[in-house]
Order: sequence, then structure tokens, then C-alpha cells
Amino acid sequence: MTQRNLTSDSDFEFLEARLAGTLKPLAPPQEIVQRLGKRIQLPNRERIAASLSDWNRLFVVFASVLSGVLVIITLARVFYYLAGRRG
Repeated sequence: MTQRNLTSDSDFEFLEARLAGTLKPLAPPQEIVQRLGKRIQLPNRERIAASLSDWNRLFVVFASVLSGVLVIITLARVFYYLAGRRG
């Protein structure tokens, strides 16, 4: 079993060395880079501020739901414990 692990490790090392020599990074064509640069736009300040206020609301909703789930789990554990003591 140790011999097989050594063989597979050496196979992986050989394969990695071969791929490192074979695969070369390619630069994308300049026209694609320019088209993508035109399509990617940074939002204006008002839009960023609006999304941040939405994040605050989303955080409050998420925290409320998480708290509610924790209360439900706690109540379920209490009822399970009480039912277990009676039985």
C-alpha cells in the first residue's frame, strides 16, 4: 500500500511538472478587455448609500429571524425535556 502511495505521488508530481511546462498563460484580446471595461460600471454615490441602508434593514431582518429560530429551538428543547421527565 505504501508503494502504491509513492507511485501515485510521483505520478502526480510528474503530471504537475509536465502541465506546468505545457500550459502557458494567455492574454485576452484587447478588444474583449475594452468591451468588458465599458460594460462594467461603478454605481454612483447615491446608489451605494441606498444599498448600504438596505443592508442595515436586511441585517435587522436576518437577526430577527435567527432570534426567532433560537427561541423556537429553546422552547422545543424545554418541552422535550419536560416530556422526557414525565415518561
